[in-house]
Amino acid sequence: MRIRFGYVANAMGLWNASPSSTVTFTRYSSLPKDSRLEKLHLTTARNLYNTKRILHYNIGNEIELYRFSSSLVPLATHPEVLWDFITPFKREWEDLGHLVNQFNLRPSFHPNQFTLFTSPKQEVTQNALKDMEYHFSMLQAMNALERGLINIHIGGAYGDKKATLKRFHQNLKLVPQKIKEVMTLENDDKTYNVEETLLACEKEGIPMILDYHHYMANKDGVELIHYLPRIFKTWETRQMVPKVHLSSPKSEKEYRSHANFVSADFVLPFFKLAKEIDRDFDVMIEAKQKDLSMFRLIEDLTSIRGVKRITSSVVEW
Repeated sequence: MRIRFGYVANAMGLWNASPSSTVTFTRYSSLPKDSRLEKLHLTTARNLYNTKRILHYNIGNEIELYRFSSSLVPLATHPEVLWDFITPFKREWEDLGHLVNQFNLRPSFHPNQFTLFTSPKQEVTQNALKDMEYHFSMLQAMNALERGLINIHIGGAYGDKKATLKRFHQNLKLVPQKIKEVMTLENDDKTYNVEETLLACEKEGIPMILDYHHYMANKDGVELIHYLPRIFKTWETRQMVPKVHLSSPKSEKEYRSHANFVSADFVLPFFKLAKEIDRDFDVMIEAKQKDLSMFRLIEDLTSIRGVKRITSSVVEW
């Protein structure tokens, strides 16, 4: 069983490399009209430059999994801005894509919690569609659609899970097929548990990402051993290696919040369970210390007999 590890957005091992600099709409509106686009261009250029630095850092450290920041482009979907962020940076997007494809990286995006298809409000659904288009266009600009993923949650329950899930499946029909082909769904820590998310994925033919921390916070009587093989099986339609999210609680009081590092004791039961299935999978680390947390967890795991480190970010168990 081979396990690859990756992390989210910002490389803590690099100085001043945030790929998520923003421009608020208030700040944008306060600028002279002839300076507004320039501000968006400068901020986006800095984010893309830092993303390129991060990809080189990943390549140098043999890290093949990486989640791009959703904040690469400021105000990309704001209804009063809506600007062309692809054409002016065509070369920069292509450079990122060249690195992704040349070094077999696995890129992904994770839109924010407002990108959902369960709301009874039409404007929420329309905004979700715009956000999915935004993320899709970035993958497309990087020529990374075959490798890339856009992961979301099902959303809220709105007092009636059964009716809401029905609305979810109905609203997903509005998602263009090309976007649906790079979508994944993830179980969450409060509302839709592993079983509910898996059933939605199986119905839609969408791969499911297991978030183990969310599972532990929202077990709801589900025994993971009965569902993990089915979760991994959802990836077969895309012929992709399954993907898992790992983090651990900040504290017992703040159980749902992510700690700076991943507790090996917290996640070890999951790895032992996965070992029974004995199938390769990828792990996205969602701890606050990102790449530093990833490296520490790998070191913790390789202290276990039978776990061998193959590269900087890959272990074999």
